[in-house]
Amino acid sequence: MSRDKGNRKKLSDDSRCDSSSHNSDRNTWKTLSTQSVYSNAWIEVEHHQVLTPGGSEGIYGKVCFKNQAVGVIPVDKAGNTWLVGQFRYTLNAWSWEVPMGGAPHSESASDCARRELEEETGLIAGKITELLRLHPSNSITDERGVVYLATELSEGVQQLEASEKDIQVRKLPFDEALEMAQQGGITDAMSVAGLFFLAMNRHLV
Repeated sequence: MSRDKGNRKKLSDDSRCDSSSHNSDRNTWKTLSTQSVYSNAWIEVEHHQVLTPGGSEGIYGKVCFKNQAVGVIPVDKAGNTWLVGQFRYTLNAWSWEVPMGGAPHSESASDCARRELEEETGLIAGKITELLRLHPSNSITDERGVVYLATELSEGVQQLEASEKDIQVRKLPFDEALEMAQQGGITDAMSVAGLFFLAMNRHLV
């Protein structure tokens, strides 16, 4: 699926941009004003008037995500994994990725990982292990991501949404997926980070 679920699963309207990072003792930016210029069920776009760390006035566009990005890498006893391929509207290109989706505040990230794995691949995870947390694009968004490892796999039921009907699922050796990421065949940031992390921590499988 898409982390946005075309964009992502809808979250309640009371979700707002997280500005907690602005209060950090190390923050040398100053926000002069903030204006919400666009909002839908998945994102909000803000226009900020700011003072930069150098003291000059400037502007900053910020995209606020209303769900947390969740990726999951399934690995079976034989060392195989599963990738999800779909056409990414924003890129106008086909993309191979690990299964992923968006967790609203009402759902834990680990529950989201289990749900997305079954919805997209038809696999049920007997065990979920958190691998890493990351900010996929921190220069323009506040999006937070977390990637899980799924093991002790069993067969479930694939349940694709309307925006996911073009999805293709590919089972392949983990090392082959890792090679795809190394050679540019996988470019999604969550997928690349998760695959590389797991490659360096194979004892977790």
